[in-house]
Amino acid sequence: MPHPLLTDSITLNLEVQEPWPQEITLYQPYEVEQILLPDNANCLAVQAFLKMCGLEFQIEPRSNAEYMSPSGRVPFIKCGAFLISEFDNIVSFIGNKGISLSDHLSATCKADMRAYMSLVNNIFVNAELYICWVDEATLNEVTKIRHGSVYPWPLNHFLNWQKRKDVIKKLNVLGWHNKTIEDVCSDVKHCCTALSERLEGSDYFSGEKPTEVDALVYGHICALSSISSSLPVTVQEITASIEEFPKLVKHASRIGQSYLNKTVIESNISEMYASSSKESLWDYPGSFETLPPLSEDSFELLI
Repeated sequence: MPHPLLTDSITLNLEVQEPWPQEITLYQPYEVEQILLPDNANCLAVQAFLKMCGLEFQIEPRSNAEYMSPSGRVPFIKCGAFLISEFDNIVSFIGNKGISLSDHLSATCKADMRAYMSLVNNIFVNAELYICWVDEATLNEVTKIRHGSVYPWPLNHFLNWQKRKDVIKKLNVLGWHNKTIEDVCSDVKHCCTALSERLEGSDYFSGEKPTEVDALVYGHICALSSISSSLPVTVQEITASIEEFPKLVKHASRIGQSYLNKTVIESNISEMYASSSKESLWDYPGSFETLPPLSEDSFELLI
């Protein structure tokens, strides 16, 4: 059996030797009726990164994108014979092809960039998961409806229960599950403060050119600042926290305008919450809220 390090080395060499394909396909959940806050942030970050690298790509929405992904997380890209999921892995893969946004940085600056990327992943990602799967009002009014919208009953209830169970297990390990929304809001503010201070006097985090951290921050700031006004007031405090940092909002607007043809941060999430797609995969006779309810205990025998 090959040694893991040898296997990784062989894979890396194959990635470098593989000719660059003509087209990259990015797979993600349906935006209108399905995608949730954490996935939307990650998809926007990957799209911004690919545009910054000058790479063209085609977006392919799929209802089962999460289950198609090699890691079970979205987005993921199909590049030639390779399937690569998650922002960090996509950045590494593109780098192995000879395209990097941070080649011009010193070793110290690269270390700083990785530190800020880690900060974003530790705070923003967990905050987004908390909002969607722990906050009861958001869970019942938005998350369960959207996450299960592309599946028939009772599969939608089971997948909601399964996903929430996995997320809560992760947040418990990280010490986030027992936080209050005020604690989450405070952590987001501290993260925004650190990012805003780093951005002081510059268009981008590492000077005049965008790097991977700029794409990552863009995705999360854009998603968090677009939380619908129809959601509970407690959750809207997160949006208010983001708006207290105009440098970050302006930074996100600059990237959206320069690379994704968006003149402002568009309220994609609020539009999703307020409308349903005419191309919904499942034509229910009534609203999702009229589906026969299942309690969280309904699947206890399946554990």
